[in-house]
Amino acid sequence: MRGARRPIHAVATWVKRQPPKVKAFLCVVAGIAALVFLRFIVHDHDNLFIAAEAVHALGISVLIYKLTKERTCAGLSLKSQDLTALFLAARLYCSFVMEYDIHTVLDTATLATTLWVLYMIRFKLRPSYMEDKDNFAIYFVIVPCVLLALAVHPSTSHNIFNRICWAFCVYLEAVSVLPQLRLMQNTKIVEPFTAHYVFALGIARFLSCAHWVLQVLDTRGRLLTALGYGLWPPMVLLAEIIQTFILADFCYYYVKSVVGGQLVLRLPSGVV
Repeated sequence: MRGARRPIHAVATWVKRQPPKVKAFLCVVAGIAALVFLRFIVHDHDNLFIAAEAVHALGISVLIYKLTKERTCAGLSLKSQDLTALFLAARLYCSFVMEYDIHTVLDTATLATTLWVLYMIRFKLRPSYMEDKDNFAIYFVIVPCVLLALAVHPSTSHNIFNRICWAFCVYLEAVSVLPQLRLMQNTKIVEPFTAHYVFALGIARFLSCAHWVLQVLDTRGRLLTALGYGLWPPMVLLAEIIQTFILADFCYYYVKSVVGGQLVLRLPSGVV
């Protein structure tokens, strides 16, 4: 086992020594390789979206275990959970009035568990909440998302409010994890359950992004025109890519920590 870890450790050490531009290039290459791999092994790309929801649910299950068994919410961002509940509520509303399907059921379950997490942090485990570290100003993301949704939204035949609400939840989901990353950067040390949760979010975001990218490639761009015209179709794809890259740096340090056998993840300055 130790011998198997040596090549991985050597590769991780080599990557660590590379300048930021090389790391960014390697990240892009790895992402493209992963997309090519998924394209050949997953025939129905809608399954990637279901897998993304499942991984997100797994991450929330880790949170539930942490809150119920360890009786602490240290390391968790209340503001990120607020933003998550907000975009899920908006998406659930749009799902009910625009296209009721299996995703409606999944979003309902995810919203219910997120509200339970909020309840535990706000009331039951409030003394362990790191309020001084959770200092990201959420209006810096909510206000731009509202303004962007007013300016760029779907051009479908649905009610204008529903279309703006749909755009808002897409934009807000892309940046909802920022307060959590800020908190972890402030503490510099991330305990295992929180790290597992955020890593699960990263995998879920990547699978969701892969779903959209592969759908666009398979339809040769027709999917974008099916979403409407103007800036909205590319903005949807851009939002998926952004939320994937936001978590890419953390996922790198998570994998490096796991390979190194470290239970506690230590983040260097500048990760967020």
